[in-house]
Amino acid sequence: MSSIPSPSFFQKVFAWSVHLFTASGLLAGFMAILAINEKDWRMAMIWLVISLVIDGIDGTFARMARVKEVLPYMDGTTIDYVIDFATYAIIPAYFFHQAELVPEDWRLACTAIILLVSALYYGKTGMVSDDMYFIGFPVLWNMVVFYMIFIFHFSPVVNAAFILAFAILHFVPIKFVYPSQAKSFKALTVGVTVVFILSLLLILYYFPVEIVWLRWAAILCMIYYAGMGVYNTWIEK
Repeated sequence: MSSIPSPSFFQKVFAWSVHLFTASGLLAGFMAILAINEKDWRMAMIWLVISLVIDGIDGTFARMARVKEVLPYMDGTTIDYVIDFATYAIIPAYFFHQAELVPEDWRLACTAIILLVSALYYGKTGMVSDDMYFIGFPVLWNMVVFYMIFIFHFSPVVNAAFILAFAILHFVPIKFVYPSQAKSFKALTVGVTVVFILSLLLILYYFPVEIVWLRWAAILCMIYYAGMGVYNTWIEK
């Protein structure tokens, strides 16, 4: 019976590099905090989008590097969860609070709702279903803040209503698409996701100038994800 060869030095370096790449999402999140402190909303969101991109592609690198085999004593999933909770919940909650998107008397309460429901969502069993859907609105408060500041410009009262609505949606059993693991319409979903990320970056690049077609691109991508949630939950068999 042949033994499994030990990973080479270069394989270990590659695997460690992937873990460091994943961890760099936290550095992007920290840079977002510094920008928020300066009330530089544009730069803060650029850093959060960078962390989003890192999170979206690091899994591909992890599979290429076979990190579970090469570094069996490291748990990349745990690293990912720590960074995701920081960049999708804690930092966006701070962003929301500092950007004064709701009346002052409601600001701390709405921020607390974001943090508490995010923690509870991460504690759910079956946060991701066996067929690779997020069950309930995933913790994407970075994108909620993005649309509030850069796309819709709703009134403070409407913003507060949306915070409550998305908080409730965390616990409604709707199947939200997991772009990198999509089963139905995978090519279309990946394409929409690429358009979505590019539109975010271009909107931020041109800010404060508003480019109408970029704004509509972001809105249509949002509608697509919402529509896929309806399709995945109630139509797909």
